Amino acid sequence: MFLIDRRSVGERDLGSGGENDPVPGGSSNDWILAVLGLFLSLYVAVNYADIVSRVMSAPADIVAMAIGLALLVLEGLRRVVGWTLVLVVLFIVGYGMIGHLVPGAMQTRQVSPDRLLSYIAFDANGMLGLTMNVSVTVVAAFVLFGQILVRAGGGEFFNDIALSALGRRRGGAAKISILASALFGTISGVVVSNIVATGVVTIRLMIRSGYRPQMAAAVEAVASTGGQIAPPVMGAVAFLMADFLGVSYAQIAIAAIIPAALYYFAVYCQVDLEAAKANIAPLHEDEIPSALGTLRRGGIFILPFAVIVIGMFWLGQRPETAALWAAGVALICGIAYGYGGRRITLRMIWQSLADAGISMTEILMIAAAAGFIIGVLNITGLGFVGTFALAEIGRGNLPLLLFLTAVASVVLGMGMPTVAVYLLLAVLLTPPLVEAGITPMAAHFFIFYLGMMSMVTPPVGIGAFFAAALAGAPPMQTAFVSMRLGWTAYIIPFIFVVTPALLMQGTPVEIFLAASAAAIGVYAISAAMVGWFGGMLSGYERAVLGFGGVLLLMPEALGGGYTLMLHGLGVAIMVALQWLRRAMVPG
Repeated sequence: MFLIDRRSVGERDLGSGGENDPVPGGSSNDWILAVLGLFLSLYVAVNYADIVSRVMSAPADIVAMAIGLALLVLEGLRRVVGWTLVLVVLFIVGYGMIGHLVPGAMQTRQVSPDRLLSYIAFDANGMLGLTMNVSVTVVAAFVLFGQILVRAGGGEFFNDIALSALGRRRGGAAKISILASALFGTISGVVVSNIVATGVVTIRLMIRSGYRPQMAAAVEAVASTGGQIAPPVMGAVAFLMADFLGVSYAQIAIAAIIPAALYYFAVYCQVDLEAAKANIAPLHEDEIPSALGTLRRGGIFILPFAVIVIGMFWLGQRPETAALWAAGVALICGIAYGYGGRRITLRMIWQSLADAGISMTEILMIAAAAGFIIGVLNITGLGFVGTFALAEIGRGNLPLLLFLTAVASVVLGMGMPTVAVYLLLAVLLTPPLVEAGITPMAAHFFIFYLGMMSMVTPPVGIGAFFAAALAGAPPMQTAFVSMRLGWTAYIIPFIFVVTPALLMQGTPVEIFLAASAAAIGVYAISAAMVGWFGGMLSGYERAVLGFGGVLLLMPEALGGGYTLMLHGLGVAIMVALQWLRRAMVPG
């Protein structure tokens, strides 16, 4: 773990074409740490039955191994994600050691330091628990699948499909960015890597088409972030969430469909309306590949995804098994066909394995850190204490509880990868929501959506900052434009908490009505924000249209049922009629 470049995967991708890839040699300290980590890990693997039988008595040898592993994990965590998560882990472990001395509601159960360290390092409820188990099985298989698919030419195929599908529409460059980022996000799992992989092409196209640099960068950042909340993979979080909730992966993927669709629909509406407002033309015909030609050259890359769907939903295979099948199919496609005349080579296969290993090293460090946190929460009772404190603050006031949780999700998620965001927030913030009566699935989706928006939210919106660097745009301006484009991810979580139909929970009629009303509301609000609805809108018309959209978006949350939906629809129709009357006036 200690022989990799200390910068993140996204930063390596942004560099000079791979010179910062895995370092063949490291410093002597790196080698010492690597050998020590390997030795300790092998010793624990061979002697785990004996270790776990003695862990609660905390003998000296187990405590020494626990300290060694903890220090190695923290150093590895620092190298792959920086100090933020390290400080969070240290704070929680430290609080677990002294929490019994804290008076009042935040007092925890007393646990000796040696017993605490032994427990979080070796107990099945600590580092070696659920998060680690899912990471080394399901997540690893999908990371390998994504790497092989990209090396085989799947990434280029998805980009060309987006070009051929949307390049001829007004503002086509931005729409290409949305579609390409969504498609690439299903196999990437890393926001910054997604931005770099697609943004180097789409951002340049958007600026050349007439979009301002900060708008072009924001579109790419928001679309790439959306790849992490969109099914089927959701940045590998779908599988972790399924294990946390004790439900099937299919239930998670299905529940994510409507919120993700509303997110991308809002982004699409805004770039389309911006294109109409600024008269941004489609791409030149010579920049758009033939759809049929693209499918002929790369349609074979649809097959690996078909294998995943058939394997999991028809044959009942575990997700990791289906992903390995798909990786094998993608490898065969790359060897036999490739894309654009380029086939995958042995060197590229080796590089796929190396890149998958680096990505998994980062994920495993994060999973281990989450295990530490879970272990401390369990053995000291800190999880119950924190849940009780947050629940007390929001007792009898669900909006306040949701608001505080939303702010905490954005703050804690800043600067961390997708898996880290979800694991940290799921452990710390979902229990108070469930305690308040929110369904577990809604609670987990709530913290995940708000946590992911930290990627574009100032002051540490690293996704927006990376996109701004590619576009040569001001970073903070890009982040604020990104917040406007991705506004649904800040609002929809509050809605599906009280409107479970948006998570596919309810009758077909309820789901259809809620989704339809929300879609119309999203369009109305987007039009009001841009100021264009078939023509320039006055301030009054924007306010009326936006108010109608709000009513459409949250029919149950405001307590009025579908009368509010009808009222909002009436407001939208009124504004539409006003525009039609204005359009019919000569001159």
